[in-house]
Amino acid sequence: MYLTAVFEQVGEARKSDRGVDLKYAREENPTVRAFERIMASLEAGADALAFNSGMASISTLSVYLLNKDDLLLTTKEAYGATLRLFSTLGEKFGVRLLKAYPATEAVVEAVKAARPKVVFVETMTNPTLKVLDMPEVVKAAKDLGAVVVVDNTFATPVLVNPLSFGADYVVHSATKYIAGHNDVVGGVVVTRNVDKDLWTYRAMLGGIMQPFEAFLCMRGAKTLFPRFELQSKNAKAVAEFLAEHSKVKEVLYPGLPTHRDHETAKKLFGGLYGGVLSFRIKGGRPEVERVLSSFKLITPSPSLGGTETIATYPVLSAASPIPPEDREELGITEDLIRLSVGLEDVEDIIEDLDQALSSI
Repeated sequence: MYLTAVFEQVGEARKSDRGVDLKYAREENPTVRAFERIMASLEAGADALAFNSGMASISTLSVYLLNKDDLLLTTKEAYGATLRLFSTLGEKFGVRLLKAYPATEAVVEAVKAARPKVVFVETMTNPTLKVLDMPEVVKAAKDLGAVVVVDNTFATPVLVNPLSFGADYVVHSATKYIAGHNDVVGGVVVTRNVDKDLWTYRAMLGGIMQPFEAFLCMRGAKTLFPRFELQSKNAKAVAEFLAEHSKVKEVLYPGLPTHRDHETAKKLFGGLYGGVLSFRIKGGRPEVERVLSSFKLITPSPSLGGTETIATYPVLSAASPIPPEDREELGITEDLIRLSVGLEDVEDIIEDLDQALSSI
């Protein structure tokens, strides 16, 4: 690990493999660069930039791509901090924002009608796990000259590579599955083409990942595929259990045939469906809080993608910035719990869910 702020320079600075000066750690660091090469390879991209959080990656990319009066199209359901950022770009800097319902037909129709400069979508929405037909969405946007950004945090490169469909940028919260152990905060932008101008924006805005975090992300990347595959299999087993539980009204998981986008997910993801699911209990907020407080193995927390199983209450966490009328339309209700399934024995996870649900 290169735990240094500055690099020796006698005359002209040495160059990194990206062709930029290696002189100051806000701009370039060999440890961070090693992680970036891994991410570029995993996402089948030309290059990657690592940031100190997922939101730093999205905000830097947004400032780079968007100018006053540009139109940004996204979906009504997305990570709450992302939606808050996009709204702020409109309020303070004059970027126009259009939000479409997260269904393939609705997004494609909005793209064709509005002709946005940038289209920002998630591979799977948070928290109801809607899945867009990404090749169709990307083609519609690219045919009209839009720049396409895909947040691939929930699906990871294990399930899909959006750049292979023609997307321009893929973003990740490396905090989640990439690092994988709930001990790193980080973000990544992977680019379809080498983009030195984006590197310049990262250097100006100061959001580079730190070398120790990059080292931990490389550690996580080594086990990404076996971790994610087991978490996906565990999640499917948990979803099937919950679908039959007397205290559960509905399970939202793309791996279940009952999910609205099951066929799309089956086509895109090749038999695995990710480690996150959501379910509605028979009750409301008091019953949800009772379930959350009754867990013994599962941890109530507002994150996902780590080795531990985590339960999240979306209306009080990631979905809280979504307007109430949009939450109602999207099905983000007060009886909804999101579950990020970990690496524990699946029978232990199921047993904990069963005993917690018995409290209501």
